[in-house]
Amino acid sequence: MVRVMTVEDYDDVYSLWMSIKGFGIRSIDDSKEGIEMFLRRNPTTSCVDVEDGKIVGAILCGHDGRRACMYHVCVSPDYRRRHIGQHMVDFCLQKLKEEKICKVALNAFVTNEGGNAFWQKMGWILRNDMNYYDHVIDPDNITIFNK
Repeated sequence: MVRVMTVEDYDDVYSLWMSIKGFGIRSIDDSKEGIEMFLRRNPTTSCVDVEDGKIVGAILCGHDGRRACMYHVCVSPDYRRRHIGQHMVDFCLQKLKEEKICKVALNAFVTNEGGNAFWQKMGWILRNDMNYYDHVIDPDNITIFNK
């Protein structure tokens, strides 16, 4: 069952993130306070999937009024290949459409073979006509990758 993510889901979503090998967690952005701020700004566009009474998938999805972005798209390894990811993406796209957002982007690490295969299978287009730039404002907001 896919539904809107709430801040009350944080502990279960964080546990899901921590269970996925290679998943990158930002020390400030992905804290409970950081996620609460994100969800307050985007209250209807992020989602979780609940199966067997537990959260097994999640997507952070938000927009700035013009363009949207998906972050931390994940499904528990034990629940993959059941179309959960596809259903969550469709849910987020519908919510964005309801808010009159016409374009969404995401970043996938080059080394994330499964994730990249998923997006290509879903028909998303890999852009190679632009450069991605990043600037760290708070050096304490570091990314730690699960082992």
